[in-house]
Amino acid sequence: MNKLPHILLVDDDDTTNFLNELLFKKLNVTDHVRTAYTGEEALQLLTQDPPYEPTLLMLDVNMPGMGGIEFLNAYQRLPQAQQDATVIVMLTTSMDARDLARLNDLPIAGLISKPLNREKIETLLQLHFQLQLPSGE
Repeated sequence: MNKLPHILLVDDDDTTNFLNELLFKKLNVTDHVRTAYTGEEALQLLTQDPPYEPTLLMLDVNMPGMGGIEFLNAYQRLPQAQQDATVIVMLTTSMDARDLARLNDLPIAGLISKPLNREKIETLLQLHFQLQLPSGE
């Protein structure tokens, strides 16, 4: 399987980031995972010179400070070519109808409930990257 060049995990929870990174590496999806703990930190990575351009950005909906939705509002001001290079998937434990309604107008490829597992990653890879995990990994 071809690996994704870069994945950015944006979540304020250390354990979630650790487990997600471990899972992506165990499934051999990528060799390069970066972590940001806030929307501000993620935005700083994406706007540095040169900008960090992840292939996949996994974004938590609810974070202190700049949460996922506020991050996406700021993200939409980045150059279009940079936005087009990244697939954004929101991660949430909250499936609140108000949260879901707010996501409809934002530039995301999908919404996944936490925690991540092999099946969710496999579906994500098939839908957005036309990649399939080898069986038995």
